[in-house]
Amino acid sequence: MNTIVIEYCFRFPDSSSEEFKLELNPLNLELTGNIPQSLPEWTKLNFHQCPHCPLDVGTDPHCPLAANIVNIVLKFNGLISYDKIWVDVITQERQITQYTTAQKAISSMMGLVIATCGCPHTAFFKAMGRFHLPLSSNEETLFRATSMYLLAQYFLTMEGRPAKLELEGLTKIYRNMQIINVAIANRLRSTSISDSSINAIVILDNFAKSLPHAIEKSLKDLRHLFLPFFLT
Repeated sequence: MNTIVIEYCFRFPDSSSEEFKLELNPLNLELTGNIPQSLPEWTKLNFHQCPHCPLDVGTDPHCPLAANIVNIVLKFNGLISYDKIWVDVITQERQITQYTTAQKAISSMMGLVIATCGCPHTAFFKAMGRFHLPLSSNEETLFRATSMYLLAQYFLTMEGRPAKLELEGLTKIYRNMQIINVAIANRLRSTSISDSSINAIVILDNFAKSLPHAIEKSLKDLRHLFLPFFLT
């Protein structure tokens, strides 16, 4: 199986650019070759460690999520959140180009990195990382996240295990993500990192916070898309 490659190219008003080539192991869907050899203090596992972190500093001296975003936050240090930039995202299936704010563009890439960084709590999003949809709206992310979760329940039933179709499990996953987002933001705030990377995390956290309400309300707004299934 070939390595899955997703490229992000950020183009700035001064004609400079930054490129990121993210490579996923096709077997475990985790990033490879993305962690620099020299890591800053704020990447250590016990530095603003998530209270629900299952890892141990003895075997995992660095937070896998923090270690995998080092290159991102360092390259964008000094960039203001609302600076307008062009971003090109190239996957094996398509290329997407958008003129947007720095924080939204970085947030899109951060979401992919967080899903595939090797953190046990974010591993549930590996499937979404495999079929990455860059710069997706909240409605698109809600559709993809619930579809991913329900497909996982289907595979569980195929193995004779009980399925949880009420989406409580998905709500729990996103509540755990809220804890992670707060801890990562605290790591970044403790440094001289500019606000673009921090606000990129905030964007992801805002969705994580809104998901329980979205499950109750916004999913009802999508029901009409599935009317043909009710007519059979």
